[in-house]
Amino acid sequence: MNRVQTEDFDISTEIAALTKGRSDIGAVVTFSGLVRDVTLTLEHYAGMTERELTKIEAEANTRWKLQAVTIIHRIGTLNPGDNIVLVITASTHRKDAFEAAEFLMDYLKTRAPFWKREGDTWVEAKASDDDAAERWK
Repeated sequence: MNRVQTEDFDISTEIAALTKGRSDIGAVVTFSGLVRDVTLTLEHYAGMTERELTKIEAEANTRWKLQAVTIIHRIGTLNPGDNIVLVITASTHRKDAFEAAEFLMDYLKTRAPFWKREGDTWVEAKASDDDAAERWK
């Protein structure tokens, strides 16, 4: 399940929704990202962004044996300490869940169609994020 939204999310609620009634899940890995230091404004291309998230989730499912995935990315104006992103991966074994979560976060940092602005300044991509994503090619 993938969502782009302005509303905050509750990590425990999202994990419970993902695992409810499931006995085939042996590992759940979560990554939650928070806004640091300054107010951010996040924008996206409605429709295209959601399609891209669905495609990257499908790619993760071909690389690892996953039982379920949740990706939530917030847009709008966010303040320091606010939740910005949540990735949850669930699998039978921890290795698949950990690797898939890392893959999805590297994608979100480098290729997902989101734009971030700090005040009046657009945030540029970081070479270190691009380097991290290269290992998945």
